[in-house]
Amino acid sequence: MVVLVMKGRINVYKKLPCPYFPGGLPPYHMPCPMMDYEAEEDDDSGELMDFGPDPFVVNINEASKQNNNFRTALWTGRHLQVTLMSINVGEDIGLEIHPDIDQFIRIEEGMGIVKMGDRKDKLDFQRKVRDDFAFVVPAGTWHNLINTGNIPIKLYSIYAPPQHPRGTVHKTKADAEAAEKSHGR
Repeated sequence: MVVLVMKGRINVYKKLPCPYFPGGLPPYHMPCPMMDYEAEEDDDSGELMDFGPDPFVVNINEASKQNNNFRTALWTGRHLQVTLMSINVGEDIGLEIHPDIDQFIRIEEGMGIVKMGDRKDKLDFQRKVRDDFAFVVPAGTWHNLINTGNIPIKLYSIYAPPQHPRGTVHKTKADAEAAEKSHGR
């Protein structure tokens, strides 16, 4: 059985094993036969929170656009983390480096410039990015994303391994900087 749980404006799906296939799950391209989708009305606050480390499916486009916090951890596991970010007009993520973490970023709304390089003072890789663009930041690469548009950039980021503590929510960039400073980053 598959249960559809409504969380405000985002759809959260928790998939339970399909009893009709060995191992419980059909091949990725096949639906589970004879399965019903039951809709349940759950917390209608629309609150985005960390759903990890449980199995989880979400409309990432809707969740990204719904997020108004600078950073919200959406799913944290042992080896991977998904965060949502909202970068205000004229702001940036902040020049940073993750020595042992690879990062994938996809923009769902907005536009900006991504800068990367092997030195803090030499960001020689620069590209314009906008809705539906994604970029990868290899571990040990200095990087920043600057909002050059007229609406907030809405994005999701995948860190491997996780970068932030489970359940992290930073309402503003200042909150994020203070938290990182207190953790010695």
